[in-house]
Order: sequence, then structure tokens, then C-alpha cells
Amino acid sequence: MGIMDKLRAELVDIIEWVDDSQHTMVWRFPRFHNQIKNGAQLIVRPGQSAIMVSHGKIADVFAPGRYSLETKNIPILSTLLGWHHGFDSPFKSEVYFVNTTRITNLKWGTPNPVIVRDPDLGPVRVRAFGTYSIRAVDARKLLVELVGTDSVFEADEISEWLRSIINMAFADVVADAGVGVLDLASHYGDLSEALRSEVQNLIDDEYGLELPKLNIVNVSLPAEVEKAVDARSSMRIVGDLAQYQAFQIASATPDAAKNPAGGIAGAGMGLGMGMAMAGPMLGGLAPGAQPAPPMPTPPPMRMWHVAQSGEPTGPFSETQMIDAIRAGGFRRENLVWSAGMASWIEAAQVPALMEHFPAQPPPLP
Repeated sequence: MGIMDKLRAELVDIIEWVDDSQHTMVWRFPRFHNQIKNGAQLIVRPGQSAIMVSHGKIADVFAPGRYSLETKNIPILSTLLGWHHGFDSPFKSEVYFVNTTRITNLKWGTPNPVIVRDPDLGPVRVRAFGTYSIRAVDARKLLVELVGTDSVFEADEISEWLRSIINMAFADVVADAGVGVLDLASHYGDLSEALRSEVQNLIDDEYGLELPKLNIVNVSLPAEVEKAVDARSSMRIVGDLAQYQAFQIASATPDAAKNPAGGIAGAGMGLGMGMAMAGPMLGGLAPGAQPAPPMPTPPPMRMWHVAQSGEPTGPFSETQMIDAIRAGGFRRENLVWSAGMASWIEAAQVPALMEHFPAQPPPLP
């Protein structure tokens, strides 16, 4: 400090602290050579405490209010220094202001996964994060144990230390709770309070700090475990896999029947697939129904090509052809062809198809 700092210190006789940082916990009042005039005015605002330190010893702790720093008001200083009254007799000491308000919105989280034993999943690794708040409740302990001779002491200086304590206590709290990992979300409130109480017991008597609030915001599983849990949930929702597949095929049948190929494709697919799926679905959904015995492998079916608008379409199975005839989407005079035939012929001339057309009356006499 220069001569101007010394003169300013001699003229200023009000000791106070106006803080707007909201994260400063302790602040030392600056004074040239730590010289405070006899009779100086100390102003301690609400949410603050002031500590006077002289020759390495705490002389007094001041609650919110206005004080005149004189020998008769501070007997300990009188004993330590033997003051002489007057402007020319300053005494050397330090004044520390302690913020006693609640410092909020501090973050904590597990830097490494914590292994917990889940009753359903077994040992799993979890990560957790949340928020907490701190408050100084014993200015003496805070100054002696954590601050020392620092001129400014921020909450960030102990945040890493507090996070390590919270992480250590988190594993014990989750293990003692006996709650499955999948059910932790419904117990965040109780677990948060148990964790806050556990951490408070570790710092209360020794450091003069209080944790008014501690919240668990989220507990997460590794990505691969979350995928396995999702797959397990999906299987439970689906239930009977055979019924689920049958439902999917039956739902797709109307779309297949609307195929732009029309005629034979629409009628054959719509009726053939619909009738084929109706029996297994109804039998599977009936209460107490037994699974049907395996059917023998049918012989290869003959495939047919159909002439529509001058273009060949297909191939279509014989079942699809019969379904189309019954649905009225296929006529006698339509030309058909199958492997082994020399040329296209009318459908009414094919014995396998002719019997499925409606009977025609004979010509009138």
C-alpha cells in the first residue's frame, strides 16, 4: 500500500461489508497494516457475522448490529493489548465478515459410477447428480478450520470437498435403503433427506457448516443396461409373441387387398390371406384354446398367369385363383397360362378352375 492508502485508512472509521457476489462466504476487511482506530464503527448487516482477530486470537464475534470498537466494549482486546485511547493509538487487528445466509444452487455429481447391488438386476453401476445449499452456522469453527488467513473465501473453494463427501455418503444411503434401481425415482424425496442428514453429520460439529437442502435430481444406469431394461419391458408388453405376429399380418391384409394390380391380386390376397389368418387368430384368442397340431407339408401348388388389359400378370397360386373366382373378380373368358401349357386358353377350359365358376344355364331351345 502507498501513502494514499495509509491516509485513507486513517480517515475511514466505518468497517462494513456490502457483498453482491452471493457466493462469498468470508471476507476480510482491508486496512493499512491492519490498524483499526480506537472508536471505529463496525456495522454488521442481517445475514452476516463479524469476527475480530488480534495476534492470531479471536477477540470477539459480533452479531448483526452497530458497534463502537473501544476497550470498554471489548474486554478481551483490553487484556491482550492494553489500549491507550486516542486517535494516535490505533490497535492492530483484523475483522472478518462471515456470510450466514444460505448459498443455493450448488451442484454435485458422481464423477465415476457407483456400484450398487440391485435385488433384480444384481450389481449395477449408477451415476447420480443433484443440487445442494450450504450455510455458515458457527463463524469461529469456519474461520479456524477452513478459512485461515485467506482474505476472500468463496463457496467454490469447498465445493469439491463437499461433493466428495456427498458421493461417499450416496453409496451408503442407497445400499441401506434397500430400494431397487428401477424404483429409485419414486423415492428421490426420502433418499435426498437421508443423504442430507448423512452428510450433515460429517461436517456439522467440525466445520461449522449446515446443509439446509440437498436434492437428488437423477440417478441413471449405463446405456447398455438401459437398453436391456427397455427390451425386457417391451417383451412384457407384447406378451404372446405368436398372437402379436398374427395381429400384425392381419392388420396388413387390407393394405394388400388394395394393391393397384387390382382384380386377381386384390381379391386373391384379400380373401386368401384373410381367411388363412382368421382361423389361427380366433383359435389363439379363445380362452383355454390348445395350440393346433403341426400341419403336413402340402404338395407344390400350380402357379397361373392371367392376361389383363393385354398384359400378363402373376403368377398366382391356385388358391388365389379360386378365391378370385368366388369373389367375382375373375371371369370365364379370361385367358390363363401355366407351366407346361402350349398356349393361353380361357379359364373355363381348365378343369381345375372350371368347377369353381357358377353353373351356367343351357341355351334356350
